[in-house]
Amino acid sequence: MLKATREGTVVNTDEWNAYNHLPQAHRIHVSVCHTPGKRVWARDQDGDGIREVHNNTLEGLWTGLRNFLRPFRGVNKAYLQQYLAMHEWAHNLKTVTVQFLRRLCRVTHFAP
Repeated sequence: MLKATREGTVVNTDEWNAYNHLPQAHRIHVSVCHTPGKRVWARDQDGDGIREVHNNTLEGLWTGLRNFLRPFRGVNKAYLQQYLAMHEWAHNLKTVTVQFLRRLCRVTHFAP
């Protein structure tokens, strides 16, 4: 995690002890408690009514990956990196434009 983040990065996690080193590594560590009985999934840290402390984004990413891989009914380890790259691309893609589709399909000109 330290190699993938810069100093001063806010890192949202649960309360697993493996994250305790983050403040010493100059990361801002905020957490939510998933302990049975407490079950806090998101919390409002600054009192503005927005629950900015959560780790649902990452959990949703893993759910999305599982759902993406499900139709393949198993993935060969030799090709796993390619499947992961494809899912990363699809996750990061925010808008599909006509220009994007033309490039993807290598269509250089369009005749109606």
